[in-house]
Amino acid sequence: MPKVILCYGDSNTWGFDPATRLRYPEEVRWPGVLQREIGEGYRVIAEGLNARTTVWDDPLEEGRNGKTYLLPCLLSHRPIDLVVLMLGTNDLKMRFSVTAVEIGRGIGVLLAVIACSGAGPYDPGILDRPVVRDAPAPLGGAPKVLLLSPPPLSPVTDMGEMFAGGLEKSRKLRDAYRRQAELHGCSFLDAGETAVSSDLDGLHLDVASNEELGRAVAGRVREILE
Repeated sequence: MPKVILCYGDSNTWGFDPATRLRYPEEVRWPGVLQREIGEGYRVIAEGLNARTTVWDDPLEEGRNGKTYLLPCLLSHRPIDLVVLMLGTNDLKMRFSVTAVEIGRGIGVLLAVIACSGAGPYDPGILDRPVVRDAPAPLGGAPKVLLLSPPPLSPVTDMGEMFAGGLEKSRKLRDAYRRQAELHGCSFLDAGETAVSSDLDGLHLDVASNEELGRAVAGRVREILE
């Protein structure tokens, strides 16, 4: 049975192309690169949504609160061996008026949801237990987590006032996320070490950055699961 990797994120996980404002082909998106690099024995599930936040309700775009959908998503795909979590870029929008530390705390809320989800691998002895009719479906343990801090915004952006003040805050997310990873005992990767936000719009990944990020994540996945 293949190991399941769930990538939970925003438009950079969905595959937004800053040049065309359409969606990259699946093989170009970083979760697709991860699937190619990690090879057989793994199944990568990409759960990206444009404008998704960590825990904030967006007054202009409904259904973007990452916490609201996270638990149903985890339970839909269980058992999950590893969750790759990359959110926070949309939290930088001026209308949320939150600090980098608060965005990090939002990520911490999501890490707690994953830890308590029961969406991880099943107990190896579960198949030896008698089936009890009308009993609830058994839950597993907690999936492992690889937390990614998103790349900082580019100084060149066409987003105008929407992300006013976001550049400076985006540069502080790495340390805030690293702290949350330490608090919750999960693995951490600074996506900004291998990927950069495109100068075309200031926040989305180009083809090369999708490739590099997918490869970097694949390397960490091997370390975590193998």
